[in-house]
This record gives sequence, structure tokens and C-alpha cells, in this order.
Amino acid sequence: MGRSLRAAQLPTEFPIFPLPGAVLLPGGKLPLNIFEPRYLKMVEDALGEGRIIGMVQPDPAHGPTPTGPAVYRIGCLGRITSFSETDDGRFLITLTGVTRYQIAVELEMRRGYRRVRADLSRFAGDLEPDGDGIERRDLLDALRAYFQVRGFDANWDAINDMPDPALVATLSMVCPFEPLEKQALLEAPTTADRAQALLILLRMDAHQPDPGQYKHSVS
Repeated sequence: MGRSLRAAQLPTEFPIFPLPGAVLLPGGKLPLNIFEPRYLKMVEDALGEGRIIGMVQPDPAHGPTPTGPAVYRIGCLGRITSFSETDDGRFLITLTGVTRYQIAVELEMRRGYRRVRADLSRFAGDLEPDGDGIERRDLLDALRAYFQVRGFDANWDAINDMPDPALVATLSMVCPFEPLEKQALLEAPTTADRAQALLILLRMDAHQPDPGQYKHSVS
């Protein structure tokens, strides 16, 4: 699994996949449907080089760069833990979050996709599960209210079985918050800080439903 990796095993240079609204967190699992030629090449190369890809969101506060949209400086390394190829040439992969990183410099592009050199040292704590300080009951109460207002279905058995760090990571990733809110959750210093920020967002959004929201299923 991605979280069993040690810091010394992790690369400091790797490809990045800028994707708005898609945040990967340590311990979380992100399924991706890869179809653009440059990202098909990226996955092919990653499979032969440690299976590591850096997820990151575009940063709308800055203009485009020579290699594409500006991106936030903080992202999350993911390891390809599931891979299949479709009959029409797409890749279906799952990335398991390993650790966050801070981009130091963008490198020369390779086969059309972007690469960076990054600093992982400030996020050494991401490699160890940490559920201390999480108010699980408050979080689940807020989640029930949020789901009820938004018209979401949920697999409560699965939710109740999740360890606290996995619960916080999964909810932060799958709940349809704004990209800036997702980035704030990603950049929270600790899991407990992230859980507190998540609790605030759930409570706020439960009182501000989107009338155009369609019914979802969360499991």
C-alpha cells in the first residue's frame, strides 16, 4: 500500500497531474479515467518508475505558464495501486495517497506531460497514521445533516468501519466542496486540523444547500 512506503523510497522528481477539484490526501484513494495522450504516456512511464504521480490543482489566482496552467505549490504524491486498460485504449487507475509535497521548481516536460522537483521533508508526518484529536461523533453528526440537506445517499456501514484518518481523508476528497476549500483541507497541518476544517465546511454547507444539486450516492 502507498502508506507503507518510507521517505527514503520516495522520489523528489516526478510527473504531476493538474486536475481542478480533484484532491488526493495521504491514505485516500482516487480513481482516475486516463484518456488524454500525454497522460496515457505519463501513466506508462510512471508504471516503470515506481508508480508515483503527483496530484495537484490548478491555481486560478495566477495566469498560465509556458507549460500549462499555474498550479498550487502543495500537492500529494500518489502511488498507482490499481491499473487496467480498456478496449478503447484508456487507463483506469487508482492512486493511493502517500504524502504531500511542496513544489520547488518545475522541470522540463517529458513526452508532453509536466514534471517537478519537490520538497517532501515538511510533510514527514503524513507517512504515519494519526487520528488523535478527531471528534468523530461531531463529524458524523455534521455529515448526516449535510447528506440529508444535499440529498445524498451513503453506505453508513462502510463509513462507520473507517478508521478516523481514512474517514477524514475520504470525506475531504469526495464531498463536492469548492476547489479552494479542497485545497485548504489538503494544506491543513495535521489530520486533526483537517477534521476541524472539514467539520466547519460540513456545518456551513448544510445550511446553504444548492437548489440545483442533483442526488448523489456516497459510499
